[in-house]
Amino acid sequence: MSDESQDQILKKTVLHSTHVESNAKMVPFGGWDMPVQYADGIIAEINAVRNVAGIFDVSHMGRLEFEGENAESFLSSFLSANLPALKIGRGKYNFICNEDGGIIDDAMIYRTGDQSYLLVINAGNADIDMEWINPLVEKSTGFTMKIVTNETAMIAIQGPKAVEIIDALSNGEASGIRRFRIGSAMVAGISATLARTGYTGEDGFEIIVPADQGEKLWNVLREAGAVEAGLGARDVLRLEAGLPLNGNDLSTETNPFEAGFGRFAYFEAPNSIAGAALKRISATETARALVGFKMTGRGIPRAGLNIHESNSSNIDESNVIGMVTSGTHSPTVDGGIGMGYVEQKYSATGTKIIIDVRGRSVEAEIVDMPFYKRS
Repeated sequence: MSDESQDQILKKTVLHSTHVESNAKMVPFGGWDMPVQYADGIIAEINAVRNVAGIFDVSHMGRLEFEGENAESFLSSFLSANLPALKIGRGKYNFICNEDGGIIDDAMIYRTGDQSYLLVINAGNADIDMEWINPLVEKSTGFTMKIVTNETAMIAIQGPKAVEIIDALSNGEASGIRRFRIGSAMVAGISATLARTGYTGEDGFEIIVPADQGEKLWNVLREAGAVEAGLGARDVLRLEAGLPLNGNDLSTETNPFEAGFGRFAYFEAPNSIAGAALKRISATETARALVGFKMTGRGIPRAGLNIHESNSSNIDESNVIGMVTSGTHSPTVDGGIGMGYVEQKYSATGTKIIIDVRGRSVEAEIVDMPFYKRS
């Protein structure tokens, strides 16, 4: 297949031409043509987010609006959030799980009104999510669902100066929106929805604006001192912050409890599809657990590598205790870090392990997550 035909197949966000003009390296991601890094490189982008502010095009993420008297009940059937307890203007991290409690996707749900909600889902899972949601919609009444992904742009600004930057552009309105809250404001003269959440371990916002205003907002944020950042930096930042990646650390083969996110798995909704399975899983200790680890030997962990007992003289199938699901070199903590599932008895903080890095036994140690947290 030619590059041209591949380019035609991939979807493009409304900021695509802006990324190209900035000489971003573009790569396929979740069916979209997305910037993985810009001219100054991933480390410079990471440093910008950790020290000032960075901006990410997250317009590829799915955005669904639900409204109506039965919207709460409908969403409760497939989301793991306690929606009756969710107050207007607040958001909640949660999961879309199947009948067995396996994770189809992780998502953010916001209550935007008495009977209205905004659901944000992962780009790479959007089609799978909709295959799950659409049949449920067809069997339900008393609400409307509107997919607004293509009608809007979504830009994340993250970093210690992020709130200050948006405050200056919104006459101080932004700082009034607290963490895990959602609200509206005029940002640089653009009517915007601001969710004070992110995927980097830093403070900031995910800003939703009309699609035709996306490029203007991106340029305003650059002029205000925010640095363009791509998927490469975002992946390192989220791992440093101990945040899972769907498709790597989360999948239908995992459940919220073994992933360490049982607190986000509400299962008491009477019509919950996954409720019975999640309740059953919650009642016993899981066979394995998602852990974070730091490399103490020289080597960079990568997804798919085997994890072995530390007292193994040889690395072979007989002493495999788990597998790496995410891994990288972290410039912030100056070393190799990763996540992976291990047998429960090996999951305690301080446990020594071995990572099989292309046939080399490299020592590592299980540590508490996040690897990085702003003091």
